[in-house]
Amino acid sequence: MLKTQISQSLCQEQETEVLASLTSHLLEPLTANRLAEIFKALSDPNRLRLISLLLDNEVCVHNLEATLGMSQSAISHQLRHLRQLELVHFRKEGRHVYYQLDDDHVREMLKQGLLHVKHG
Repeated sequence: MLKTQISQSLCQEQETEVLASLTSHLLEPLTANRLAEIFKALSDPNRLRLISLLLDNEVCVHNLEATLGMSQSAISHQLRHLRQLELVHFRKEGRHVYYQLDDDHVREMLKQGLLHVKHG
């Protein structure tokens, strides 16, 4: 009887530790929602193609239009969405608008995704 109680007590302590460890790794709801929005944005092939042009370059919207074969309004719509998620940012020079990736985190995320796709 005593052995059973000790065994149950140890099992409960281990379960408590496991649950505490799992809880410490659980994403907060706001963080999970934000990350899901980013991955949702990256699930669009046109956005990924657009981002691929910005991996190592700052590119004018006009050149994005010519390279992708998309209308300027379609590109602007995609870029607006990526800007809202802070994946890209822009600068204006006269009448030209130049886009680039927001930071190295975005660049590395895309490069890691490409490595994973090419690995298989």
